[in-house]
Amino acid sequence: MKTTTFGVDLAKRVFQVHWVDMDTGEINRKQFKREQLVSFFAKQAPALIAMEACGSAHYWARRFAGFGHQVRLIAPAFVRPFVKRNKTDVADAQAIWEAAQRPEMRFVAVKSEPQQAVLTLHRVRQQLKKMHRMQTNQIHGLLYEFGATVHRGWHSMDDAARQLTELADTLPAMVIDTLREQLQRVETLAQDIRTIERRLAAWQRQDEAATRLVAIPGVGLLTSTAAVATIGQASTFRSGREFSACIGLVPRQSGTGGRVKLLGISKRGDVYLRTLLIHGARSVLTHSKHLDDMLQRLLARRPFNVVVVALANRMARMIWALLAHGRTYQPGYAVHAV
Repeated sequence: MKTTTFGVDLAKRVFQVHWVDMDTGEINRKQFKREQLVSFFAKQAPALIAMEACGSAHYWARRFAGFGHQVRLIAPAFVRPFVKRNKTDVADAQAIWEAAQRPEMRFVAVKSEPQQAVLTLHRVRQQLKKMHRMQTNQIHGLLYEFGATVHRGWHSMDDAARQLTELADTLPAMVIDTLREQLQRVETLAQDIRTIERRLAAWQRQDEAATRLVAIPGVGLLTSTAAVATIGQASTFRSGREFSACIGLVPRQSGTGGRVKLLGISKRGDVYLRTLLIHGARSVLTHSKHLDDMLQRLLARRPFNVVVVALANRMARMIWALLAHGRTYQPGYAVHAV
């Protein structure tokens, strides 16, 4: 007996399901409320359920897997070519159903709750950092309007507080009070960021995979925890290059007639993880006193930022290799042909 494939278009309250009856060939399109969807799949025989890798997809994937179903998540960009004409819930569910049955389709690994929890901390920290930067820049700008210049950087608030004290006798009290409140908000944001980083550090010490990744030069607390949580299952990728391509660190290709032109990096996939890897690679090239011969030769003939991205690409492949094969980092490791 063949396994039935279901295409599910996710939503907050109303879900669209598309499937074909394997015995009669009848095409079924049905709409469910949230509770109805759960009870519907709880009663079905083990089947293949395909969904877009969008909001709440990992939650529903774990829920359906608990009923004994096989779940596949597809990136929305790979579903779009199968949508016929107008984009509706019915058309989306059918497109997901068709995309899931393509032999060369790529799927997204289902994340566990702990992995999603770690990514939640990263997203909150990222937003707090943005807010901290915005408020810090605003304080710098407002003080500059009154002739006070503040040093740039994360630790400039002590300088801003000193400048504000010096201006206390010349500025209206309402301005001084407002800027002091703003300084307090910036300090609160900094404390919240440090709290999240302590939580990530505690999780990293408990996770064996994240602990092994820290040994890679340029991979620290943020990169190691984000990589483990983002990858999910390393076996989802066939090679380190495929993982690197997934996060946009390989060149785009354009060609015809057998001639292929390599362009800049594709910048597809997870922007956050790619940014962390590039920053880590830049730190290695800037502060490391002992670079290997390959990097030194590359720096001699290519622009600095090109070498940074090349090193980030290599770091991504190392991360995949350590996670996929359960290895530890070995400096100077090289693959020898048998």
